Amino acid sequence: MIKKTLLAMALSASIIAPAIACTGISLSTTANDHIHARTIEWGESDLNSKLIVAPRDYTFTSTMPDQKHGLSWKSKYGFVGISVSDDRFIGEGINEEGLTAGLFYFKGYGSLKAYNPKDRANSIADMDFVRWMLSQFKTVEEVKTAMKNIDIVPVYIDEKGQPSPTGHWRVTDKAGNNIVIEIMDGGQVHIYDNEVGVLTNSPTFPWQVTNLNNYIHLQPGTSAPTKFGDVEAKSFGIGSGFLGLPGDITPPSRFVRAAFFVNTAPESKNSQEAVSQAFHILNNFDIPIGTEFNAEYREHIPNLPSATQWTSVIDQGNGALYYTTMHDSRIKKVDLKKIDFNQKQELKRKLDNGSFTVEEIRL
Repeated sequence: MIKKTLLAMALSASIIAPAIACTGISLSTTANDHIHARTIEWGESDLNSKLIVAPRDYTFTSTMPDQKHGLSWKSKYGFVGISVSDDRFIGEGINEEGLTAGLFYFKGYGSLKAYNPKDRANSIADMDFVRWMLSQFKTVEEVKTAMKNIDIVPVYIDEKGQPSPTGHWRVTDKAGNNIVIEIMDGGQVHIYDNEVGVLTNSPTFPWQVTNLNNYIHLQPGTSAPTKFGDVEAKSFGIGSGFLGLPGDITPPSRFVRAAFFVNTAPESKNSQEAVSQAFHILNNFDIPIGTEFNAEYREHIPNLPSATQWTSVIDQGNGALYYTTMHDSRIKKVDLKKIDFNQKQELKRKLDNGSFTVEEIRL
């Protein structure tokens, strides 16, 4: 089942080219709280994402491309995450020590080490990497050190020997450390400090940061009137200082747009304000269903309300995960402090009821 799901996603991405997009932002408060938020988009089919609660002392084994067992480990920390395509694969989550980790699509640039069956005992599939980090570590530094002892390999290899597209990762801890992990050129690991507080998709993170140099003329607010001869030109409305901010859904444009929204947002006084602010910022990155399909593929547009299937916001210091879905825009909260992580099995729960949800106000 896993193999079929991944194959379908790989074929859809290469032939129909639906939106496979993620936009991540990080905010801080005057009280030094850290908020990490993101969207996840897949416009071809329902990702069937679920809320996953993983307990402590839970043994997990990564499955290799040949379907044999790879790295096996027992979790030190319980965590809460949201899965993508399969209950095993965590797209975003936070553990009980405050470490957060998330997967962002990185097609065309990510290139993992080739799978070697002889090394499978120390090999982990890329789609299991978030789970491994959340269950084992409490700091970014611990993750960086432990990565030296494992091989991250593709979760799937097709009949022609081509690996499935991989991702890059955002990892943060309660001390304020925020890094991006990119693996390219057949397994070369690159780790960057994320000082911008933004992550999207391809191309590489350093390129995205450098590209901000093209937009230094943009400013918040409204441009002052200027004269052309004797004619005074004025702004038609507020926001003319942002005229030229890219508005399309490509990863570079979303990176620039997110960076400006994060940079111009007022600093919140507390985590609750920052959580609310994060949702409002990410509302700008919802991708309407159908916009990513070329004219010849319009018949493939699925019956989904949005390509943005869910949005999550993590309050790191208070150990809480908030989320909304494409079916239900009401904000839901999971409080890690109220979870018993000594359970023997994982808890798996649907994110919503699978249909458009409205709360009727009776007057």
